[in-house]
Amino acid sequence: MRALVVYCHPDPASFTAAIRDLVLEKLAQAGAEVRLLDLYARGFAPALTQPEWQGYLASPDNTAPVAEDVAALRWCDTLIFVYPTWWYGLPAMLKGWLDRVLLPDVAFLMPDGANRTIRPGLHHITRLGVFTTGGASRLLTFFIGAPGKRTLLRGVGLLCHPRKKTAFAMHYLMDSSTPESRARHLARVARKMNRLTGARAPMPQQARA
Repeated sequence: MRALVVYCHPDPASFTAAIRDLVLEKLAQAGAEVRLLDLYARGFAPALTQPEWQGYLASPDNTAPVAEDVAALRWCDTLIFVYPTWWYGLPAMLKGWLDRVLLPDVAFLMPDGANRTIRPGLHHITRLGVFTTGGASRLLTFFIGAPGKRTLLRGVGLLCHPRKKTAFAMHYLMDSSTPESRARHLARVARKMNRLTGARAPMPQQARA
């Protein structure tokens, strides 16, 4: 397993960072090779520049400004996003990463003479995970339409292998969270990661005796 974790949060002491650490721990337990892209720590520039836009279709030169990220995306078979939900969607930094890295001839193939629509380019990705937090309730998030979740699980997901495994977990009402709610959420993330990686959950102590 070759896992790429795309992490997006400005505060290294955040609860989102704790989720990231748990995701990395579960990947290590599963024996995965891991690459971590910490967008804020790297100072990733999210804005698509005019030269990049003008050369957007000029493959393979279009990958030059984000060559490291494209190489990681092509390398992985497991793609995991860890981020906070802001205004029901993706942080600008993460949305910009999608804009700049999920390029033609990388994430998708452009229409041509034989094809009227774009075609998937990430069929090598067989596992897709999304782990996030948000201040709104589950009901309000669903009422708005959960655009962040839909962008990643549906939008990016459609570009991945059609029989991919997926995992999603969100801590709603994060602004009124408690130590207990955060602990429950981390346990939920652990279960989701075990299913995503195919790892067996540790047996309870009493069951081992």
